Order: sequence, then structure tokens, then C-alpha cells
Amino acid sequence: MSTIEIANLYKNYGAFPVLTDINLTIETGEFVVFVGPSGCGKSTLLRCISGLEGVSHGTISIDGKVVNDLAPAKRRIAMVFQSYALYPHMSVFKNIAYPLRIAGVSKEEQRRKVETVARKLHLSDYLDRLPKALSGGQRQRVAIGRAIIRDPNIFLFDEPLSNLDAALRVQMRLELTTLKSQLPDTTMIYVTHDQVEAMTMADKIVVLNGGIIEQVGTPMELYDHPKSEFVAGFIGSPKMNFLTRSNAEHFGGARIGIRPEHLEPQADGPWRGQVTHVEHLGADTFVYVDLDDEESLTVRLGGRSAIASGHNIAVGPKGRVYRFDPDGRTMI
Repeated sequence: MSTIEIANLYKNYGAFPVLTDINLTIETGEFVVFVGPSGCGKSTLLRCISGLEGVSHGTISIDGKVVNDLAPAKRRIAMVFQSYALYPHMSVFKNIAYPLRIAGVSKEEQRRKVETVARKLHLSDYLDRLPKALSGGQRQRVAIGRAIIRDPNIFLFDEPLSNLDAALRVQMRLELTTLKSQLPDTTMIYVTHDQVEAMTMADKIVVLNGGIIEQVGTPMELYDHPKSEFVAGFIGSPKMNFLTRSNAEHFGGARIGIRPEHLEPQADGPWRGQVTHVEHLGADTFVYVDLDDEESLTVRLGGRSAIASGHNIAVGPKGRVYRFDPDGRTMI
């Protein structure tokens, strides 16, 4: 079992608050993603759970036991960092086996466990290589293998894919998802600023903003029912359009939001403007429209479109329009 309960947690650096009144339960076997902009406190929260950072107030419990004063090595937690942190002079085999060697495990048992982990991570053909002979994705798999071999109850990932190119990030997302299915009783917490990673990998997303939790829910709960303008703008790609003043009055709000995929050209659409740019992506076309009062819209159209820069068009909603109150909370 590896249930994590965080109650009334505060973390300050001197007089500067980083985390404020964090309350969160992570169930055994969940893949939870902490997401938010740089400086929102997500990595600090991860480090508090690991024991690498102390807390200023509140408690962190694992399976009902408060671990605030428990050393990181005794929490049955493995952490995978952005930088891989591999030993450059050691082979892949020795890098993965290192935690077992330190623990005094026999050489035969080390070999058996390393070979098992290597098969899971498709590293069997690279065990004799040095890290410098591996690609970025392979190095990250070695770092994950070194964490897996300790048989932890909880995995913590701190932006592990941010050093990889776009294609490798997609591949590693799939591999991490497969890994999670192979370890159904292991709890995983993953930190990223990339909401696409959050949407595609998480059982549950925790959105942080300025050291507080804005919302917790499944990816589609956050997409369909954001509780605030911040969450609405952070979840979804391209990000939600926001309009004010006369552009919002038609829908009874001082400020409204509508996703690019929920817009389409309409002859009598409520918003009219000039197309400033068109991006053809093959499966989609992104159309950027400048409205008359210095506001703009991004429209996501399926397939290819004949719309070109310089065209004047009217657009309207084909999906939900969100209304927000003056404090940025979603109006029902």
C-alpha cells in the first residue's frame, strides 16, 4: 500500500511562502500529475513528499504514518530527476545495479534483477554501454531502471522528459504509461509544466498556481469543468480564448472563454475580424483572427481549410462558452 495524505501543508523559505494550505490525498496505484507554470510550487511539493525538503507546517502521511521526520531513504520512495544523474564512468548495468550494490545484494541477485528491469525498459542490448553512447531517451530509461530496481512503493518524477526532443517525449510518455500498467500497485507522482503530458498520462491532475491548489480532477473533468479562469486557460492546447467587453456581452458575462476547437466560421457569427495567420498542420488548421477591438481568437478547424491570411471572416461557437466572474471563478 502507498496512499499519501497531505494535510494543511505550508512551506516557506524565510518570509517567502512557496506552498499554502495544501490538502491532498493520493490513493495507492494512482498516476497523479502536478502541473502548473514555473514557480507555482509543484517541484517543491514533490521534494517535500520525498523528504528532500522539510515542511514549515502540516503533515505528510504514507499509509497512515506521519513521515515529516522520516529520512528520505526510509520512505520507500524512488525519485527520477530531469538531469538523469547517471554515473558517466559506469556501464548501463552498473548504473542500474548501483542501489543494490550499496545495499549489499549478491552479484547473482543483482544480475537477475537488472536483467528483469532491462527487459521491461527495452535496455537489454545496451547493458555494456556507457551513458555517453546512449540517446537521451535511453539515458532516461536507465535512470528509471535504477529507480525501479529498488522496488519502491512510490515513484516521483520531476520533469523527466523536458530535456528530450518532441518525438522522444511522445515515445517516453507511452513507455511511462506502459510501465505504470506493469506496476499497478505502485503510486506515481509526476511533475511537469506541459499540460499535454498531464492530459495524456494522468489518472488525476493537480493544478497548482502561486503555491495553492486550484483544482484536482481527472484530465477530462478539468477540460470540461474548470473551476477557474486559470485552470481553463492552462488545460487544453491551443489554450482557451478569452474575450471581454462587447465581445462578451452577447453571452451575459464580463469575461468569457471558448476553446479553439469549439469555434467555427459562421456567416452570422457574433465575432468578426481579419485573419492574420493560418497554420496548416495536416490533420488540423489553426486560424488566427484579429477582432476590431484589439482582441483575438484562435480557431482550430479539422483537416485543411481554404481560409487564408487577409480574409475577413465571422466565427461563432459550436461548443460551450464559459463565463467567469470578476474573481476569475467559473460561473454556472
